[in-house]
Amino acid sequence: MSGTARRTGRDAAVSGTGRAPAARRGPVAAALMLAMALAALDGTIVSTAVPQIVGDLGGFSVFSWLFSGYLLAVTVTLPVYGKLSDTFGRKPVLICGIALFLLGSLLCAGAWSMASLIAFRVVQGLGGGAIQGTVQTVAADLYPLKERPKIQSKLSTVWAVSAVAGPAIGGLLTAYAHWRWIFLINLPVGAVAVWLIARNLREPAAHSSRLPRVDWAGALAVFVCGGLLLTALVQGGVAWPWLSAPSLGLFAASALCAAATVVIERRAAEPVIPGWVWKRRTIAAVNLALGALGLLMVAPTVFLPTYAQSVLGLGPTAAGFVLSVMTLSWPVSAALSSHVYNRIGFRRTALAGIGLATLILLAFPLLPFPGEPWQPALIMLLLGAALGLFQLPLIVGVQSTVPWAERGTATASVLFNRQIGQSVGAALFGAVANATLAGRLADAPAAIRPGLPGDLDSVSQALEHPGALTDAAADYLRRAVATAVDHVYIGAAAAAALAFLVLLLLAPRRFPVLPDGETD
Repeated sequence: MSGTARRTGRDAAVSGTGRAPAARRGPVAAALMLAMALAALDGTIVSTAVPQIVGDLGGFSVFSWLFSGYLLAVTVTLPVYGKLSDTFGRKPVLICGIALFLLGSLLCAGAWSMASLIAFRVVQGLGGGAIQGTVQTVAADLYPLKERPKIQSKLSTVWAVSAVAGPAIGGLLTAYAHWRWIFLINLPVGAVAVWLIARNLREPAAHSSRLPRVDWAGALAVFVCGGLLLTALVQGGVAWPWLSAPSLGLFAASALCAAATVVIERRAAEPVIPGWVWKRRTIAAVNLALGALGLLMVAPTVFLPTYAQSVLGLGPTAAGFVLSVMTLSWPVSAALSSHVYNRIGFRRTALAGIGLATLILLAFPLLPFPGEPWQPALIMLLLGAALGLFQLPLIVGVQSTVPWAERGTATASVLFNRQIGQSVGAALFGAVANATLAGRLADAPAAIRPGLPGDLDSVSQALEHPGALTDAAADYLRRAVATAVDHVYIGAAAAAALAFLVLLLLAPRRFPVLPDGETD
């Protein structure tokens, strides 16, 4: 650090460091929380307004792409934005990402058909990918290692609050205003975030006169490959059978595209997904472990609400509360995790968290039938605490092993693998649940079989109107759903055990953490 930089102290940006001055941290942290709120609130608010959107625009058969299209765009752009943030800096990438998200929100508010709304949701997702990856990277730039859990716990709290507040905000806007306001409300929030970032975020000065080289061919290849794979996973078993021509064709095309991507990236001077992401044991192990986390998260987020409503007989609001308790304990555990990993290390802390999560997931099938709502709620509370100990140490640990110029790529890599794991989990556990339900329907006693739904598509409709079933048929169907969800949780426990083994066998005992001065 130069003598001038020493004299200016905390109130000036330090040349060559990725960390904002201490006096600037508050406004920048507030901007990061506002930006993350845009992405966190998005899904919960939109899901509440779906009935009104479909009633206004039509397109019931394809409305699921409101979520799938957004998820696809976020996932496939994460590694691209990670590399761009390392090349051009976090500030321009984050501001452009928020601006693109706001543009998509404005277009969604003016959508005239379901097709146009889906297309504009993809535009939103293109901005959302920049927000999710770059916010996490800036958070690591902003604070030294010992203080990073503070900002990470704040970001986790944003997701927790959004899980509870999102449905309420969406319900109020659709009931007393119009569903288009669920998109327009993003504009003032995003505008404040952009203003705070533009005014307060300072980044290191460039040390090289060489113009940065962007691997646009690799970026396009990653985008196309990810898009094909996610489309196959999202639509398989829903829009068409798994072994049908569309599914097989998409999987074959994604495999060919993946091979082409590897060739392009090996030849690129500055690849979007550099080889060191998988050659370094720490990052490779965390990539695989967080992929398994995405896999297991499908059990509580997708199947628990169905269990709460169909088996426990709860309404949508109460069912949402059973799930939301996990998002309340997660940030608290994440905030406290630094006290654990500062003593025993990142790897051991993560092993303890995922080991506890495995046992907690295995406890779910032991719940009595039909049971009381507090029982699955308690399990979700404990699961959130365990996963807070697991995820945050791994993300902070990876960010602490790389210098500033590689942090965006490393962060985007682990988030990308978590998103891919979630998509794979939705397809895999959906198949497990469907197979279990189909088997239970086929094995139903002859006395009640005539009163049961004839196919899987009719199960949810029958559970929504149980009065049309006999008591014996309704009870049998509820037990079948409970068994299907139990099997999903067993699969989630297997995914947690896989993450445990990956960390135990592949991750180094001590993460090669760089001193704070070297990570800047």
